[in-house]
Amino acid sequence: MHNRHFIALRISIALIGASLFTCCGPPRSERIVIGSKNFTEQLILGEIFAQQIEAKTHLPVERRFYLAGTYICQQAILGGRIDIYPEYTGTALTAVLKESPQNSREDVYNRVKSEYAKRFNLVAGRPLGFNDTFAIEIRGDDAKRVHLTNISQAAAYAPQWRAGFGYEFMERPDGYKGFVATYGLHFAEQPRIMDLGLLTRALVNRQVDLIAGNATDGLIPALNLYVLEDDRHYFPPYEAVPIIRQEVLSQHPEVGVALDELAGKISDEDMRQLNFAVDGRHRDVKEVVREFLRKKGL
Repeated sequence: MHNRHFIALRISIALIGASLFTCCGPPRSERIVIGSKNFTEQLILGEIFAQQIEAKTHLPVERRFYLAGTYICQQAILGGRIDIYPEYTGTALTAVLKESPQNSREDVYNRVKSEYAKRFNLVAGRPLGFNDTFAIEIRGDDAKRVHLTNISQAAAYAPQWRAGFGYEFMERPDGYKGFVATYGLHFAEQPRIMDLGLLTRALVNRQVDLIAGNATDGLIPALNLYVLEDDRHYFPPYEAVPIIRQEVLSQHPEVGVALDELAGKISDEDMRQLNFAVDGRHRDVKEVVREFLRKKGL
């Protein structure tokens, strides 16, 4: 494991452990604790959940954002240290349930919903409206120069290209191995593996020629990047949903009602704009979320 990720993992575990001894504030059963993974979109979604619950239920909300990733969030919610966090259906299916990718949004969501309830006593709330799938990106100038629109066409150019991918993409069942096999991709050298936050800059600076980013990244249009169509439908849907402890909904059904109001309210374009406001314009996430909820009439 990369050293920085190992340190981050240890810090996250230590913080979760330390939080067990926190005793200030309202009783635990009267507080709603919201977690998130450690990247911008998750921070925004966690804040959306928090502000929506605060506005609609008047329950006190505690924010425990920047948890290291899927595994840490899953362990934290199973242990009752957080009550809610944002997850993606494709990630839940492949990384948590360890099942093969499927292509139908409804099938993936229904499978995750039923298995999370059965195995973990967790509720997968209604989808928020956007699909944050993996985006296979190249520079816009390159796409225009050789008239590329999809990944199949890119296979002819891959032997001259260097690729860059995140650590998780290289390991997960819906990641690198199946991706290159599906499209018959062979690159000029072994892929460079780096933090997600560095991939876009590496592409822009011509250190790599193709990356796997996120479809809702607001920097894609801002930096003139081009997303190649997944024409063989390799990637499963990654609809964002709230994952909620059943016990919380039993005690506070109003929390479920509040989160249900968010269903279908965040489009792909909405999420790109929210991400860009925080990543590109460096605005305060609470202010960005407050404006967004007001604009949506929530």
